[in-house]
Amino acid sequence: MLQKNTFTQKVAAAGVIAVIRAKSPAKALEISEAVIKGGLTGIELTFTVPQADQVIKELTTKYQDTDVVIGAGTVLDPISARLAILAGAQFIVSPSFNPKVAEICNLYQIPYTPGCQTVTEMQTALTAGVDIVKLFPGSVAGPQMVKAALAPLPQVNIMPTGGVSLENMAEWFKAGVIAVGAGSNLLKPAENGDLAGVTANAQKYVAKLKEIRQQ
Repeated sequence: MLQKNTFTQKVAAAGVIAVIRAKSPAKALEISEAVIKGGLTGIELTFTVPQADQVIKELTTKYQDTDVVIGAGTVLDPISARLAILAGAQFIVSPSFNPKVAEICNLYQIPYTPGCQTVTEMQTALTAGVDIVKLFPGSVAGPQMVKAALAPLPQVNIMPTGGVSLENMAEWFKAGVIAVGAGSNLLKPAENGDLAGVTANAQKYVAKLKEIRQQ
């Protein structure tokens, strides 16, 4: 199977992508490990983390040949995208669509997931070879936007990020998303250094995802 397709399918299989933000590489690594320990297999390591590419390299090396998929988030330019890809990132996420980032990702056969809010933005992204669109911020758009977008664009794969929680996860999947990005609602215990709390939250998200998929 083509590399790009393999990574895209791993993101969809993960179902919940943990969006990791931290003030240091060590902290980002600890939080990522706590999430994976809880059973979630999707990690988006944001480029707001210092030396994010080094953390990505460490994670992808450790979890190669497993179900875990490691990507880079908050990628704003093609230089950052290339750094992430060379470090081993298996998907690239941006808060908005950048055609130059799309070109780099296509060149290296890495899925690109740009933030989009409108059908026009989604169509532009699809035309550039994007496989998964990040509906961002999800808290502003809401599940109703997913249904609205899928009417004229039934082929678009949507992953909302921002405002996703255990309480509304089922609503998002019912609307037709293929995965969700989870940040503060999942990782809040990490603010107080409670990594066990992060793992416990991850376990709850895993259980909820399993419940949703069995329905």
